[in-house]
Amino acid sequence: MNTTMALQFKMYNFQGERMSGEAIRVDRARKQRPSYGFNFDSCHVKKQLRLRLPLKASTAQFKLGVVTDKNVLEDGVKLEKQLRKLHEAGVDGVMVDVWWGIVESKGPAQYDWSAYRTLFQLVQKCKLKLQVIMSFHQCGGNVGDSVFISLPKWVLEVGEENPDIFYTSYKGIRNKECLSLGVDKEPVFHGRSAIELYRDYMWSFRENMEEFLKSQLIIDIEVGLGPAGELRYPSYTKNVGWVFPGIGEFQCYDKYLKADFKEAAAGAGHPEWELPDNAGKPNDIPESTEFFKSNGTYQTEKGRFFLTWYSNKLLTHGDDILDEANKVFLGYRVKLAAKVAGIHWWYKSESHAAELTAGYYNLCHRDGYRPIARMLSRHNAILNFTCLEMKNVEQPVQAQSGAEELVTQVLSGGWAEKIEVAGENALARYDREAYDQILSNARPNGIVKFGHPALKMYGVTYLRLSDKLMKQINFDVFKAFVKKMHANLDYCSDPETYYHFIEPMERSKPRIPLEFLLEATEPLGLYPWLKETDVTQSVLAVFLHYILASVLRTLRIKVN
Repeated sequence: MNTTMALQFKMYNFQGERMSGEAIRVDRARKQRPSYGFNFDSCHVKKQLRLRLPLKASTAQFKLGVVTDKNVLEDGVKLEKQLRKLHEAGVDGVMVDVWWGIVESKGPAQYDWSAYRTLFQLVQKCKLKLQVIMSFHQCGGNVGDSVFISLPKWVLEVGEENPDIFYTSYKGIRNKECLSLGVDKEPVFHGRSAIELYRDYMWSFRENMEEFLKSQLIIDIEVGLGPAGELRYPSYTKNVGWVFPGIGEFQCYDKYLKADFKEAAAGAGHPEWELPDNAGKPNDIPESTEFFKSNGTYQTEKGRFFLTWYSNKLLTHGDDILDEANKVFLGYRVKLAAKVAGIHWWYKSESHAAELTAGYYNLCHRDGYRPIARMLSRHNAILNFTCLEMKNVEQPVQAQSGAEELVTQVLSGGWAEKIEVAGENALARYDREAYDQILSNARPNGIVKFGHPALKMYGVTYLRLSDKLMKQINFDVFKAFVKKMHANLDYCSDPETYYHFIEPMERSKPRIPLEFLLEATEPLGLYPWLKETDVTQSVLAVFLHYILASVLRTLRIKVN
């Protein structure tokens, strides 16, 4: 989970089209800038970067405080300076976690939005857009977490009396990072279920932030669906001893999920089946376990039944919460989004063990991600994926990582289901190689002369704003990356021109039967990632051009 700033770019159409579909050239009075042999009007690309804001200074790298665990906005003067600098660099939006543990900390339904209102006003003052994350999880315990923010204290008190509200491992270790999906519909929180808690929180947000919704300051709402805000189980958590590239462990041993599984097994004619007891420890490798080894339990009838049940519960969980979010924000010009984790380690192993423990039933002959995309399609929601910056060669051989193949699979599945896909880097990177990899994934087939790219990401989130990023040498490379992300075009404020106008949110389509969702597990051919595109010119070349142009501008020499 990231508690720090993230930049988000959005990809847009590059050419207007007639109603008949015939592409036409759009001419403007303003000067156009060439890009790789094509002339595009700068209004065909809208630069949208968003930055995830840090909550509290805790290390030198993240010394800027935004909203603390005491619900206070700190160092607004410094924040404003940084936001203005980012806006000048082409950044036009910020992304911020809105923490449940901060806002509803005083008691059930006692919401305090004051610090976030102040923050949103500052963002608006700096002429930026805003994406908010409904963060129903704990901050702390994952890679990149630099502060600790728990779930609301009163929720933890409920957990002291009833620890089964938390995800639980086979050995009985409770994970307090988020609530178990087993209590989604259980009224154990002073008469409310977990989904009702999330729903009421979002309703309060809408009521208190309505002016920012109506003014379209807020344009995206990412709904937290699990640990780190991701739609998954907390199978790998650093603060309980997990170390990369451990396979993780199943998290379904609370009494609610145990009972659900037993009911499902009995309904399938196997009341004797129990949850797995041979899946190993979090830091094991697949072949050291009876469940994940070659010809292991995961390939048996019992294993397949369990994995289907485990992953289906995750699908239903995400579907139910997004349905409530849709009701809350109905009519506003915002998009919903859901985040899926980039679990790239053991991707090239036979069992994909780390993905399976997280709830992604993905094998070489079974697509574990396209059903998620199909579920999101009924809510017109964006699928936000991670690890865009990673290359396989950067990972240790023993991890059997397939980061590049995983990104291709997930994005292809989203496009096949005709939904918008977005993404972000998983780890903080400031090097040109990482930027180039992000660019390649953002437009895998490059730009086109007429129409718009058939394959393009809706948005790219760049993690993260830090003192290290703001160092001049790093920031200059970053600005070159920003320019490259937007095909070297200038900012355009007219959304209708680049066909990215956000319509008022409509009611979600009827629920998709689980059987139809599971039809999407059938593997499809992947979309091609071309080796030669407009983005294969390295960020280094763009950076060198930027330096040369800066020097010449200093000498007052006009560069054409």
